[in-house]
Amino acid sequence: MTSPAPETGGTAPAPETGAETWPLRRALISVSDKTGLVPFARALAARGVDLVSTGGTARALAEAGLAVTEVAEITGTPEMLDGRVKTLHPAVHGGLLALREDPAHQAAMAAHGIAPIDLLVVNLYPFEATVARGADYAEMVENIDIGGPAMLRAAAKNHAHVAVVTDVEDYDALLAELSANDGATTLPFRRRLAQIAYARTAAYDAAVSGWLAAAIGEEMPRRRVWAGSLRQGLRYGENPHQRAAFYAAAGPAAAGPGAANARQAQGKALSYNNINDTDAAFELVSEFAGGPPACVIVKHANPCGVATAPSLSEAYARARDCDATSAFGGIVALSRPLDGATAEAIAEIFTEVVIAPGADDAARQVFAARRNLRLLLTGGLADPLRAGQAVRQVAGGFLVQDRDAGRIGPEDLRTVTARTPSEAELADMLFAWRVAKHVKSNAIVYARDGATVGIGAGQMSRVDSTRIAARKAADMAEALGLAELPTRGAAVASDAFFPFPDGVLAAAEAGATALIQPGGSVRDDEVIAAADAAGLAMVFTGQRHFRH
Repeated sequence: MTSPAPETGGTAPAPETGAETWPLRRALISVSDKTGLVPFARALAARGVDLVSTGGTARALAEAGLAVTEVAEITGTPEMLDGRVKTLHPAVHGGLLALREDPAHQAAMAAHGIAPIDLLVVNLYPFEATVARGADYAEMVENIDIGGPAMLRAAAKNHAHVAVVTDVEDYDALLAELSANDGATTLPFRRRLAQIAYARTAAYDAAVSGWLAAAIGEEMPRRRVWAGSLRQGLRYGENPHQRAAFYAAAGPAAAGPGAANARQAQGKALSYNNINDTDAAFELVSEFAGGPPACVIVKHANPCGVATAPSLSEAYARARDCDATSAFGGIVALSRPLDGATAEAIAEIFTEVVIAPGADDAARQVFAARRNLRLLLTGGLADPLRAGQAVRQVAGGFLVQDRDAGRIGPEDLRTVTARTPSEAELADMLFAWRVAKHVKSNAIVYARDGATVGIGAGQMSRVDSTRIAARKAADMAEALGLAELPTRGAAVASDAFFPFPDGVLAAAEAGATALIQPGGSVRDDEVIAAADAAGLAMVFTGQRHFRH
């Protein structure tokens, strides 16, 4: 697949210098990734293009029976310093940078015996792959390409005359361009290739600087850059008037199971909102890795139902029951491979996306009749404790922080009330706490017997979130015909401290018996006293989970 041309507004700038269409007579090829190399070079040679190359690339071409000139022959200098110096020479860079219609440049080239290079094909040392496999410091340094980026930047700068290819997927596009223009390239085509080349060198430098910052322990370096590769174009963003695309991160950040790396087994193309919500659902369900089957249902980036159960189908049913209205048109994430029984249950209502580690034949057969339902398979769950950064753009800059990999266990809790929580209450507290971490602040989660029964999200007042969660629980009771509110005997998690006793009192009024919260308010004593007066058990975590 060729990279798409960037969309631009207004009139394109005039050519820098030179003809709009430029013939391709001589190419320099030096690649680490030799995928498709020989057929591509053979197609160039068939058009009469002279091939110049280096090292292993030259050997591969010669072994394929192609006539190739070694770079050392045109520079008059052999490769040296273990290959660190081979293309950094006027015979190479002069051939790339010379303006073809500038008399002074032509005179200099003639005086120094420099021949023009019309095409540069370079892909760089596999630095990102070397990082991903955990190479040591010395090996990483040796995989920092110097000559490659220098040539790419030179050729891209002189795109008035030179075509530059750095991605294997552009080989076919170049050959098609030559076929369409009698062995020449057009300026718009060369401009597009130049943009791709500069993006590649920028991404490469980003990978190097990011690795080096981590290697020396520079957690928040003075300058920071990120890079991504276009994964798919999107019809629009959150709303139809917003343009959007999905980019995959580069380097180690791109590794591991997740929405970005999932294989789409069926369904129409994902939208911006689908990807955003699916990521939220999968990150939350991954919190329950290693435990009983778990299901998360997300709507508008917030969980509307979460449950664990002995079977996946039961976990789905309990998660859906928490808020069946919001589950309609939602995103379902599962901690286990999808089975037929769970697929049948999910198919009973309209669902946008299902993401799971896998799916059996029975499940695939159920979903096959629902072509609009997207099924994403990840091969595993994400590591909720993995390192990484979260980046958010603000006007004029970026906010960067470590991703929230916080996790607490029973040993981290401090009971602050007269009553100690029971084992069942403690289990529900920890369950609710894991869910609250993924709910927009202010977040309140009611949970009982390993399932959410009420979630309040994104309110300006914490007591409002508490009341909304309780109201959701009342709606659940009505929908299911329950004899009592499901919040009776439930545990409540709050992502941040209760600034006043009112939130605690609202939870008690709903029938909750246990509370888990970070603590740290100047009114903690009042909040604890209110909990004691209501007979609640309350624990402090000492850890907050704001999510804006």
